[in-house]
Amino acid sequence: MNPKKTFIAVFILFFSISSYSQKLVEVWRTGPNMKTPESVYYDADLDVIFVANINDNPSEKDGNGFITLLNTDGTVKEMKWATGLSAPKGMAVYDGKLYVSDVDELVEIKLSDGQIANRYPAPGSIFLNDVAACSNGTIFVTDSRTNKVHALTNGKFEVWKESDQFQGINGLYTEKGKLYIGSDKIHVADVKTKEMTEMQSGCQGIDGLEKDNDGNFVFSNWAGRIFYLEDGEMTKMWDSTEEEINTADVFFAKELDLLLVPTFFDNQVVAYRIEK
Repeated sequence: MNPKKTFIAVFILFFSISSYSQKLVEVWRTGPNMKTPESVYYDADLDVIFVANINDNPSEKDGNGFITLLNTDGTVKEMKWATGLSAPKGMAVYDGKLYVSDVDELVEIKLSDGQIANRYPAPGSIFLNDVAACSNGTIFVTDSRTNKVHALTNGKFEVWKESDQFQGINGLYTEKGKLYIGSDKIHVADVKTKEMTEMQSGCQGIDGLEKDNDGNFVFSNWAGRIFYLEDGEMTKMWDSTEEEINTADVFFAKELDLLLVPTFFDNQVVAYRIEK
C-alpha cells in the first residue's frame, strides 16, 4: 500500500477512536444507605438531589417507598423527605411540584414541604416508569408493560401514545417540542402532532435517557451499562453487568456537570464525571 495512504488510513482510524473515547470517572458515592434506588433527579433551584427509593418490590403497592434528599456531595440531607409511596420510579419537576411514577399512578408532591398534593391514577396501567416534564407543562410517563406513553395535561391523566414499537419502553427526555422515547431504540415524537420517527437502534433497553452539556445523549441499561451517543456513534462508557451492579434511571445534572447513577439492588447513588 502507498505509505501516504497508509498514514491517512491510520490517522482516520485513530481520530475516529479518540473522538469517541468517553469514559466515566467517579466523583462521589453515597455508600449502601439507599433502599432500592431506582431514579435520581437534580433540582438546580433547590440545589438538592432527589432519590426515589422503591424499598423492596418494584411492582408491589406496599406503601413503604420514599424520596430521599441528597446534598450535591452525596451526603444525606433528609432520608425520608416524602413518604406515602409504594415503588417510586421516574421523577420530574415542574412549577413547584415533583412528579413521581408509582406503579399505576402519577404522584404530585409539593417541593415546599414534601407533602403529597395529588394522585393521578392511570387505569389499565401496570408498571409506570420514567417521567419527563415538557416546557408546556405536560408531564409524560411511560408504562413499560403496556407499551404506552401517558400524559398529564390540565389535570387529566390519559394515554398519549401507544405503539408496537414501544417494547420495553422506559426512558424519556423532552426539549424544544420533542419527546425522546427510549426502549431498545430511541424514537423522537413531536409533542404537538405526535408524529414519530426512529432516531437510534441497538440501544439494548434504555432505562435513563439524558443529554449532557454538549447536547449528546447519555443513556443507561438497567443491567449495568451506560452509553454515550454522539453523531450516531455509541460508546459504552460503563459495564458492571458481571458484578451485577445495576445502572437504573440515570440523570445528568447539567449545572454540576455530573452523571448521577442509582445502582438499584446495590443501594447506592454514584456521581461520575464524563471525560472525553
